[in-house]
Amino acid sequence: MTIAEPLLVFQITGLLLNALLEISLGVGGVMILLFLSGLVSGSEVAFFSLTPNDYEELEGNDSSSARELLQLRNMPRMLLATILIANNLINIAIVLLSDFIIRRAFPNEVFITWATNIRDTLPFLQFISEDGMAQGISFLITVLAATFLLVLFGEVAPKVYARYNRLKLALQMARPLKFLLWCFRPLAFLLVRGAGVVERRLENHSQDGITASQEEIDEAIELTVSSEDHGEEGPQDVGILKRIVQFSNVTVRQIMRSRGDVIAVDQKIGYPELLTVIRESSYSRIPVFEEDFDQVKGLLYVKDLLGHRHEPPDFEWQKLVRTEVLYVPGNKKINDLLREFQQEKMHMAIVVDEYGGTEGVVTLEDILEEVIGDIQDEFDEGDDIIYQRIDNLNYIFDGKTLLGDVCRVLDLPTNTFDDVKGEAESLAGLLLEMLGQFPQPEEEIECGEYRFKVMAMTNRRVEEILVTLPEPAPENG
Repeated sequence: MTIAEPLLVFQITGLLLNALLEISLGVGGVMILLFLSGLVSGSEVAFFSLTPNDYEELEGNDSSSARELLQLRNMPRMLLATILIANNLINIAIVLLSDFIIRRAFPNEVFITWATNIRDTLPFLQFISEDGMAQGISFLITVLAATFLLVLFGEVAPKVYARYNRLKLALQMARPLKFLLWCFRPLAFLLVRGAGVVERRLENHSQDGITASQEEIDEAIELTVSSEDHGEEGPQDVGILKRIVQFSNVTVRQIMRSRGDVIAVDQKIGYPELLTVIRESSYSRIPVFEEDFDQVKGLLYVKDLLGHRHEPPDFEWQKLVRTEVLYVPGNKKINDLLREFQQEKMHMAIVVDEYGGTEGVVTLEDILEEVIGDIQDEFDEGDDIIYQRIDNLNYIFDGKTLLGDVCRVLDLPTNTFDDVKGEAESLAGLLLEMLGQFPQPEEEIECGEYRFKVMAMTNRRVEEILVTLPEPAPENG
């Protein structure tokens, strides 16, 4: 044996050990990246599935993770953009590292051999070169392997875990995600702004199409009904048919009873005081809260008190409160809420905002009134829509009247003020949205062909508003 032979064996052994070390490090790197990908993917599900009750629990937690989690709640779009950016960067790194491992584990000659065998077996692939086919096989193996690992360990498994451990995972990931939010803030900001531009364009385009189609349907309904002899029922039928068409486009916020108008009781009040509230309100269901209306603990069904009418003043009525409460966001469509009412066998829901605070309540009766009109019972003292008709062109409305109700009273399309109302849902909110500040008493505001005049107000709200319609166009004689 010559001196060159042991040297050659030593060099080959060194190359093999070096390749094995590189592959081992690559596999370790892929495992670490998969773990990070799983954490980021799981945190997305954990953060965006937290309920108002979870946030209420966090507010009573003095840990730094809870405080950081509550801060992240106020920036959902930036948080989502950061998670997507981090997850994509990690996934790209996994694919690149997987390609490196496969190329180190399988020399290029192996892929060339496979390519040659495939070309010999499938003659119609002769136009592809051996090198090109070898690279294609290597790429296909990398994609399949990386996709399998990412889907199983980077998406499915962590999201299933996060579904059942959302609060625990959210607390653990609050600080890391806050750090990532700081790192990717410029890129996340650009992503959010770009997504906002696209979203507004699509929303405007969709809204224009919906508006046009609704107007055409309204005209068709009027023509159909007017072409038949319906007597006095004709106008009512037209209104019902129009409301049915628009039913799926109405949100909970448009029909709910706002927070300031809700009759609710503190769970600390005594039994005599509770009975007084029930007699004065005449409601069959009353929300019960702790300290303030943002912390609703349940609903009190008045019928549950029928067997306790003669209880002493110290009667613990709180034990009758039903804790099964349905929480819904204000932007939920009422057709979806109606289906949820049917499934849950409930008649009332608490409307919450994006921060978990209470906006108001919505009932099954509110939904039905959107189709068949106002429902009056023996306890109703009159029309819920408070207004006074001066003449054919002038109406005085209560400031809290919803814009949808104003449009129905004035026989206007429900989207009449959509271009200027912003986030406002009431008539007073429309004025505040247009002015950007509280109006002055007797101040007049113009909105296209319509004029508004503040008739009465306090330091905190606009009480009464005069709405003046445009003069009708003269008929051609």
